[in-house]
Amino acid sequence: MKIKEFDYNLPRELIAVEPSKKRDQARLLVLSRDSGLISDSYFYDLPNYLKAGDVLVFNNSKVIPARLSGFLQDRKYEILLVKKIKNNRWECWVKPGRRLKVGQTLTFGPRLRGIYLERINDIFIFEFDLDNDDFYQEIEKIGQMPIPPYILRARNSGNLPQYTKDDLDNYQTIFASKTGSVAAPTAGLHFNSKLLEQLNKNGIQQEMVTLHISLGTFQPVTTESVEGFQIHSEYFEVDSETAKRLNQAKTEGRRIIAVGTTSVRVIESVTKDGLIQPMSGETNIYIYPKYKFKFVDGIVTNFHLPKSSLLLLVSAFATRDQIMMAYEHAIKKNYQFYSYGDGMLII
Repeated sequence: MKIKEFDYNLPRELIAVEPSKKRDQARLLVLSRDSGLISDSYFYDLPNYLKAGDVLVFNNSKVIPARLSGFLQDRKYEILLVKKIKNNRWECWVKPGRRLKVGQTLTFGPRLRGIYLERINDIFIFEFDLDNDDFYQEIEKIGQMPIPPYILRARNSGNLPQYTKDDLDNYQTIFASKTGSVAAPTAGLHFNSKLLEQLNKNGIQQEMVTLHISLGTFQPVTTESVEGFQIHSEYFEVDSETAKRLNQAKTEGRRIIAVGTTSVRVIESVTKDGLIQPMSGETNIYIYPKYKFKFVDGIVTNFHLPKSSLLLLVSAFATRDQIMMAYEHAIKKNYQFYSYGDGMLII
């Protein structure tokens, strides 16, 4: 299977540079896997497409202000936290990276410094002098939200500010509680308290899992063959009570609908013999067409980048032809794409 089969052309003006004024007013494309039919709606109508007993599974990971400015004397470096390795060590992207030498220490603020330990391809390993809560509290003061590069480029082309104060709230789900992501679980951005309350009134069960998203989520598939790609790994957690409730719902024949590809990755990673196992750890599950889903019955998701692992995942859940047809429809109907854009329900 060739990755070029999962490419498409998106007009620049359809890249969303900011979200809907109200989260649930984003548009919603609904794709039926059985019939292939497509319908146009809005997120506030999501309860009308679900039924009592359905279970929505959200990713409650919280995005950190992962973009930092580091200084070495009078030279400035832009540091993007990619993934926590352990304690106070992080994988990072650095710009300009070619000038930095192993062993040099950058100053990020009055309380935070980091020493550059080694480089592995385009990843720089840093050890900071703060860790855990102390580290997170400090970067809350000095960092910026890691708005995806395609949004920054789109803002630049429209002569708009790269960052706004609104991004601090806009690029975070309202149910985020477990600190650790460097990118948002964007399908969850469409849910506000009003919509969650309506879903609850309609008998839609809501569950939380955790997957800390790394910046590998934005990386395109770089191999010509889909099968030859090595996907990134990410940390996840599923507790025993959540697993118990999800397993009960499944055995009762109720639908499990993952909110976001990150929730899909968690659920499918921990399913064995048809049941979810409570656990935590790293997953590098790679879902592409021909994958047989074990637990997920529906997906709420955004529109994904061409030739990305996320586009492959939704093409595995529906079919490549259905997804490409849905994307073509969305482009014709001027849906907004990517992290701040509109979304889909595939069911």
